[in-house]
Amino acid sequence: MEWVRGETIGCGSFGTVNLVLPKKSFPKSPLMAVKSAQTLASVSLKNEKQVLDQLGLCPQIIRCFGDEYTVENGEKLYNLFLEYANNGSLADQVKRSGGSLIESDARRYAKSILKGLRFVHGRGFVHCDIKPENILLFDNGDVKIADFGLAMRNGEKQRTMEIRGTPLNIAPESVNGNVYGSPVDIWALGCAVLEMITGKPAWDFEPGTSVAALLVRIGVSDELPGIPAELSEEGKDFLGKCFVKDPENRWTADMLLDHPFVVGDDDNIEMNPCHEEQEEASASPQCSFEEFSESPRCPFHFPDWVSTQSRASSQENSSFASSFSSYVSSPMERIRELAWDRTLVWSISGNWITLR
Repeated sequence: MEWVRGETIGCGSFGTVNLVLPKKSFPKSPLMAVKSAQTLASVSLKNEKQVLDQLGLCPQIIRCFGDEYTVENGEKLYNLFLEYANNGSLADQVKRSGGSLIESDARRYAKSILKGLRFVHGRGFVHCDIKPENILLFDNGDVKIADFGLAMRNGEKQRTMEIRGTPLNIAPESVNGNVYGSPVDIWALGCAVLEMITGKPAWDFEPGTSVAALLVRIGVSDELPGIPAELSEEGKDFLGKCFVKDPENRWTADMLLDHPFVVGDDDNIEMNPCHEEQEEASASPQCSFEEFSESPRCPFHFPDWVSTQSRASSQENSSFASSFSSYVSSPMERIRELAWDRTLVWSISGNWITLR
């Protein structure tokens, strides 16, 4: 494929995200964005490519168009081509809606996410980082799960004792036993639904608060994320099925798709008042790149609490991995290891910039 690197629309610890522009001889092309990273720092992107290839096509999963290496400014880069989400992320939509969504919209988003999770789990994978920032929206109403850089096989044993995903959305079993099975995505979905409705993370956590205290609340205590009193009874029950401490008793995506909270809602959510006029154009994968109007990505809302990339293959993190090389025997010991005295760099947000 002949292409030109277009405008930068985001950047993070993995590298950059750019629009993909066709060369002049190719005036039309599928709408795409490209994630790029230096070859030696491309573990997360390569994992995302492998997972998406094995998952296959699903209407609720971001589509991958392939990958390739390029040499630019003397650096060898790994490039991953993905669908361009021209309506941004679900986190963007929450902000555009004044900081929270009405319950009917949250229901429909939850249903689309559940359909994607049912597909992912059915293929034997776990996403490990479900949150509004990783749910992408399209003008035609499509809602798709993205960012599979932390995804792994269901039941696969982690090589290191580390938090995989966003700590504020982490499931109790991940804190206590380093367990990452399909139920962790359901717990995180509950956190995402709460964030849609309230505009706040599931756990009250002020910057500077003890990490150990948060982990105790999630993993050891009987406390559960607070459910808004104004939420419908169906919504409260839905979240109650997500926030079950024992993953064996937590509802699955299949079960939740039959819950009254999401049953009966339309699959698509109209995101643009000109939707009917654009329907014919959006149905075609061929579209002019002159139509781009806004960035599909944004920095995370909670810069102190964002996903950590897998360090299993990084030599520079070998000292960190070795400190967690042995399996801890109790939740409190697990938390004590995670909350060590050294300053942990939980955030990659320092590398994010808002471009437009």
